[in-house]
Amino acid sequence: MNSACNDLQRFLDGQMNAGEQGRFREHLGRCLHCEAGFLEGIQLELLAHKALTPEVNRAEDLSPPRPPPPEPGGWKSLLRRRGGLVLLVAGLALSLLVPSLEHAGVDSMSWLVNEGSRVLEARVTYPSVDSHYRPFVPNRGGAVSAPGVEMVPIQELSKLEARGDLHGIATAYLLRGAPRQAEAFLKRLPAAADRDSDLALLALEDARQGGGPVDMHSARLEEALVLLEGVLRAAPRHPQALWNRALVLGELGLSLQAADSFSEVAKLGETGWSAEAEARARTLREETLLRGRQWKAALASTRDLLTDPAAPVPLELAREHPGIVRLGFYDAVRAATTRAEVLRLQPLARALDERYGGQVLQRWVSQVAERDFARRAPLAREYARMVLGTLPPSGEVMARLRDSGEEDLYLGALVRAAAGRHPADVATLVRLGRASEDPWMQLLVEVEQAKVEQREGRWWAAEKRLLVSLETCQKQRVVYRCLSLERALADLYLELHRPAEAFQHAWSGWGRAREALEWQYEQGFLQLLADVARYQHSFTSARAYLGESLLRMPEDCAQRTHVHSNIALLEWQRFRPKAARESLERALECERPLGLTGALTLSEMARSVPSGNDAQVLRRALADLRRGGVSPGREALLLSIEGQFVMEASRDAGHSLIHRSLALAEQEPDGVDARKALAFGYSALISEAGREGDWHEALRLMGQELLLEPVPTHCLLAVSLQHERTLVLVRSATGELKGVFSTDRQEPLHDDASGLVPAELLKELTGCAHVDVLTRPPVHGLTGLLPDFLAWSYRVGRGVQPPAVVGGRSSHLVITEVSSPPSLRLQKLGALTPPRVPDPWRVELRGSEATPSRVLSEMTEASEVELHTHGLYSASMSDASMVVLAPDSDGSFALTADKVRQTRLSRAPLVLLAACGAARTAPFPHESFSLPMAFISAGASAVLASSVEIPDTAGAFFEKVRERIRAGTRPSVALRDSRASWREAHPEDARWLSHVLLFE
Repeated sequence: MNSACNDLQRFLDGQMNAGEQGRFREHLGRCLHCEAGFLEGIQLELLAHKALTPEVNRAEDLSPPRPPPPEPGGWKSLLRRRGGLVLLVAGLALSLLVPSLEHAGVDSMSWLVNEGSRVLEARVTYPSVDSHYRPFVPNRGGAVSAPGVEMVPIQELSKLEARGDLHGIATAYLLRGAPRQAEAFLKRLPAAADRDSDLALLALEDARQGGGPVDMHSARLEEALVLLEGVLRAAPRHPQALWNRALVLGELGLSLQAADSFSEVAKLGETGWSAEAEARARTLREETLLRGRQWKAALASTRDLLTDPAAPVPLELAREHPGIVRLGFYDAVRAATTRAEVLRLQPLARALDERYGGQVLQRWVSQVAERDFARRAPLAREYARMVLGTLPPSGEVMARLRDSGEEDLYLGALVRAAAGRHPADVATLVRLGRASEDPWMQLLVEVEQAKVEQREGRWWAAEKRLLVSLETCQKQRVVYRCLSLERALADLYLELHRPAEAFQHAWSGWGRAREALEWQYEQGFLQLLADVARYQHSFTSARAYLGESLLRMPEDCAQRTHVHSNIALLEWQRFRPKAARESLERALECERPLGLTGALTLSEMARSVPSGNDAQVLRRALADLRRGGVSPGREALLLSIEGQFVMEASRDAGHSLIHRSLALAEQEPDGVDARKALAFGYSALISEAGREGDWHEALRLMGQELLLEPVPTHCLLAVSLQHERTLVLVRSATGELKGVFSTDRQEPLHDDASGLVPAELLKELTGCAHVDVLTRPPVHGLTGLLPDFLAWSYRVGRGVQPPAVVGGRSSHLVITEVSSPPSLRLQKLGALTPPRVPDPWRVELRGSEATPSRVLSEMTEASEVELHTHGLYSASMSDASMVVLAPDSDGSFALTADKVRQTRLSRAPLVLLAACGAARTAPFPHESFSLPMAFISAGASAVLASSVEIPDTAGAFFEKVRERIRAGTRPSVALRDSRASWREAHPEDARWLSHVLLFE
């Protein structure tokens, strides 16, 4: 051992420069002591990885507790870096060591292939492994678990590295249960189909084993699907990608699409693999379609009771499918024309009562049996025709039922009228339903009452009613009605453009429907999940959900219209106009109205892929959408859709419709439909002004939409995107206005706006001390819009606000060392460095005191607010990023944009969000929804936040910015100068510094 051995730890930690690494490699090849230490470090690292990734039995617990991470120090600190095990020591040290090794020939790779069953259900692309087929044997109970961590033979890894076989090293780590190392080596490979297929495999395994919120599970599966879609687009017969895609689809519950993907593998004729694929496809398809056939048989059995007095009573089906059988049972009793026909249903009533509890159905059958069938029978026959679809529930027949005294018949007819969007006396429906002793009917009328409240714009009342009813339903275990409540809530939240909450109920309903064997509800929730995924820009998952829905009910024309209309919008949003047009034409094959989604897509496509019959199709869709009356906000949205379409043929007529839309929307600006109408209308008008080169009109419209009065007269950047159209306006230091309008965008704007501003316009801003940036969704809140050498900020309008409180006691509120919920398993953040100078305003909330309710209360009177805590994004909890705080008494721990927006910050504070990804913006096309926007809406004067993950040390950077601002420096200048000095002192932080954004 000599002095060079003291550097082993630095070598393992990757803290040496290139020259030092080369010298230490030479020493390592000669020193037995260091070689032993090197191997020990690798083994310890693998053991640490094993401790951090225990096996997960997903059948028992989807989110098991994990042991805490090791304490910081030495190489172990690698385990604590954000994002997990970024590059484990074994891979790092090996990559530093092996350049001194001699290249070896291609040796046997048998050490990678275990005897017996294979380790992974998925397929790797490494030929030496995949060509040796072995069957997969799942754990008892069918759960799929990660392979246990095994030591990787260092000599074999050295040989692989010596010949530059990074793919082999990645495969070795993957098969030995070390996925993070595998991912690190795969990402060092150039982009290729095999690499992306293996990365998708890693995303699938992470989704299966990771536990945590269900939306994170879905996000990893979306990542896998996107990768596999890219592979199969380039190589449609790629066997591993087809196989792994089937597994991902199966993990999502999309069994028929999974079966189709396995069938494609079976066609390839691979030894072993094709036979297994064929067996898997057959099992998936048969099990799924059998479930559908059984449900349809149950439905048909109840329909038979309406038309055939001798039809068998479906007692066995009532036990297996109690929901749909009970639904048909009500119709069968109402349609019975004699006492005997009613009483023969008593055994079915008894079976259903036994299933649900109580005797409510038996009592009802007895009551109906005592009615005067001389009077009731003709009405019962008319009711049967309503059920069979040959008599609409409207007009004279409804009057006869109303006046007949047969209240159960009238109640059934009112339910059918409401469901079919016919005029219905909802007040009577509610009265009759509530008067019954039947929980099924009482819950049904709550849904109908909520729909009325929703149409009247009282969404908060509808939301409360549905949530209370769902809680009641769960206690009563009326599963079928619970599904209708889950669906109503998901529909409501989607209409309110709150996809995070919609996801909770859609996912819950999807699982419940499968458990309850309610085939039709399965299809409904599939389509809701597709809508949620589309709202969150998870386009590949949305397409998969819709595709599965179509495969399950191909004979249903209404479903085909709905699905293809939604696929058309998805393809349009993915900048595939020809595919969008093809899907829209398929939606029109059933000759049904397109619905709102189809109408919007048709309006958008008028600019690039029009068709001669589009005007007639749009008129029919809009007329159907207006049937039964609509709210002012919905009418405004329909006018904006119509105006955008008409504008392509007649500028003046289109302008007139859009201005009517804007005027109507401004009557209820807080409504979601109204906000969409405003966004879509202004988008069309601004783009039209840009197309005509009228820069002043375009800027005036942007200022009007963003509630910015007056619009800055110099040093201004304004950007508007409307799908393929881009408008960029610049006012220089002298006030000269210039612009560029283009129509050549061919892909969605992602998380970075770099390159969006043309170089010739960027030059106009070089003389500006500060640049105000005006943007509309989806540009607002993106990083990279302007270079770091400029001082700039996003300007946010908020209309008329009460003046900020002046004088009196103010405070500098600091939230730090938060006691986050243990269930999140978040690393404890380090304590803040005490302020360098006395801060008499400083008020700290720490530990368990830093709850959402306490923080919101303290913020109302604060003049400065700093949050030093974890930031999270969870699509199931919030549509924008949220800040993690200590749990309140009700268990809530998240400070969300919704909660902040409902607060009044009376002292117009400066807000510093030193939390990961706090500036992340929800991908909504009609509004910019984020934590910074929420703070500005609540009254903050300026907000500083990062759009990406930041290290623990970032808190000190935010403190530096705050000190400069408190000293009188303009916030944008303080941010620019602090960023430059921090980058010089901490070059390793350059990655995230550019992602710190300012909103004013």
